[in-house]
Amino acid sequence: MADIIDYKIIGDDMQLVEIELDPREGCRAEVGAMMYMEDGIQMQTNTGGGLFKGFKRMLTGDGFFISTFLYSGHDKGRVAFGAPYPGKIIPLPLNELGSEFLCQKDAFLCAAQGIDIDIAFTKKLGAGIFGGEGFILQRLSGDGLAFVHAGGTIIEKQLASGERLRVDTGCLVGLQPRVNYDIKFIGGFKNALFGGEGLFLAELTGPGLVYLQSLPFSRLADRIFAAAKFQNRGESKGVAGLGGDLLGGLISGDRKF
Repeated sequence: MADIIDYKIIGDDMQLVEIELDPREGCRAEVGAMMYMEDGIQMQTNTGGGLFKGFKRMLTGDGFFISTFLYSGHDKGRVAFGAPYPGKIIPLPLNELGSEFLCQKDAFLCAAQGIDIDIAFTKKLGAGIFGGEGFILQRLSGDGLAFVHAGGTIIEKQLASGERLRVDTGCLVGLQPRVNYDIKFIGGFKNALFGGEGLFLAELTGPGLVYLQSLPFSRLADRIFAAAKFQNRGESKGVAGLGGDLLGGLISGDRKF
């Protein structure tokens, strides 16, 4: 049974979640997510359940280790976890969601102690081969609170029975396991060649809850990478190019700067 924790989400676009723990209560989080913790909270880093558990976590793009934060004080202790990039933190009360929720790899931020974090392979071959970011999903299970992070604006959709929704695979944050998830070819020669949305879309069929994000991290990273390449090729090299010139001059002994 998961610990019953209180929480507060702070901020707007660069959010953090502050978790309040009673004596002997704890929470788990991705390594490196902790922002601050008060006296009486002890951090323990391990694989979260043996070597095999650690390796399975690596399949989702997470680290081999996971951190547990336990409060050993007498009143209340607080620990906070920060989002890794602009977006929103979504609280998931798993006891209200059928005790299980599937989310994108790298979406998990933290959870109450007692929540199990595992991997969930998609059921269909098409989803497995062409799902892109949705190939491997994280499964959060238990009866307490878990928190996931997503980029940009978050859209919550409650699909009715038989209702279908086609989504860019990177924009899918998470879904209830009862939502049917498959990958469909976008169709049409011009769409596939010039559409800019990729060759495949995720097709979701209700009933169930779905969360979507407007700015997947992969899309943000692609824009930054493209802008950096353009800047390096242009006349103005910007800060990164200037830093490269300075470093090259120091290495070569040329100090004409």
